[in-house]
Amino acid sequence: MLELRDINKRFAGATVLRDISLTVAEGSTTVLIGPSGCGKSTLIRIVNGLILADSGTVGFMGQEVDRSTAPALRRRMGYVIQEGGLFPHLTAHGNVVLMARHLGWPSERISRRVDELVELTRFPGDGLKRYPAQLSGGQRQRVALMRALMLDPELLLLDEPLGALDPLIRYELQMDLRNVFQSLQKTVVMVTHDLAEAAHFADQVVLLRDGGIEQQGGMRTLLEAPVTPFVERFVNAQRSLLSGIG
Repeated sequence: MLELRDINKRFAGATVLRDISLTVAEGSTTVLIGPSGCGKSTLIRIVNGLILADSGTVGFMGQEVDRSTAPALRRRMGYVIQEGGLFPHLTAHGNVVLMARHLGWPSERISRRVDELVELTRFPGDGLKRYPAQLSGGQRQRVALMRALMLDPELLLLDEPLGALDPLIRYELQMDLRNVFQSLQKTVVMVTHDLAEAAHFADQVVLLRDGGIEQQGGMRTLLEAPVTPFVERFVNAQRSLLSGIG
């Protein structure tokens, strides 16, 4: 489904990603985790061709993602960023159907797909007429998810989609997102800095540090068999934060 080989990226002379090789199996959820500035979001953008790597290759569905192929391949990848990234001048409905209209879908097909997505994401139907500023944070993220799913992409890329939400709304959306992943059997790559959130979603966890992969594998292995002192410190720090609440 998705294979990254020896990805390297520098900005203004600083190394952002170094020698990243990663395979994502079809139908699985891979979570990229790590401290701020470790390269998680840059890696997501390289996958969908918004940024090109300095060296290395990204293979998606048997094709290499490069300058010439990225625009077409991006239509087969849903992309959700923190706080949704909705266009403020469009209604929720306008945001969701934007690409389908651009591609010339018939209105009947668009309507059927929107109805499916409203049911899938448990979004209130009357909210489709509202503008992003009139929606709650959780509702904006549901609209962003519907927009990402509108073209029925093979791959979902989620860049800290729940990071700006309050804890209760975040928990509710975590439950709904996992149900969406399971029901649609989509391949998902998700960015988070939260270990508990990674455990909730991940089939595979990839812990990044300073632009490189520190450890990858199942969550149990990360927790019980850290391969470096950094991995152990990262896990213990998040455990300490959780245990210190209350």
